[in-house]
Amino acid sequence: MATIFTRIIDGDLPGRFVWRDEVCVGFLSINPLKPGHTLVVPRAEVDHWIDLDPGANAHLMRVAQEIGAAQQEAFSPMRIGLMIAGLEVPHVHLHVVPIDGVHDLDFGNAERDPDSAALDDAAVRLRDALRARGAAGVAE
Repeated sequence: MATIFTRIIDGDLPGRFVWRDEVCVGFLSINPLKPGHTLVVPRAEVDHWIDLDPGANAHLMRVAQEIGAAQQEAFSPMRIGLMIAGLEVPHVHLHVVPIDGVHDLDFGNAERDPDSAALDDAAVRLRDALRARGAAGVAE
């Protein structure tokens, strides 16, 4: 059975995509920790990040770095946090989060019912920042 992330990737469920390439996608979290919180997810269904093909692992990190740099420009946080927890969905995903402190990485603080307009705005800002950086995988 396909994971919820595969269903989003395949278009069976909606997602606010900011990145798409042959190896992975990036889309906004539906329960963001901060505006711009993005999940970088491989297209291949792999449960645990330690089981990723080394090339795919390196690619995900490069994409997370590119998205993080765009988040820095779009949202001006103190830092960009990166977390691989893997407990919520059995499909590897990197949380790339604009943060102002370690408390911003506490999933207990995630927005449970975020405003759709705010999510749309964050996606536009992030895609615009990626385009301004000349990123090749910006989602349309």
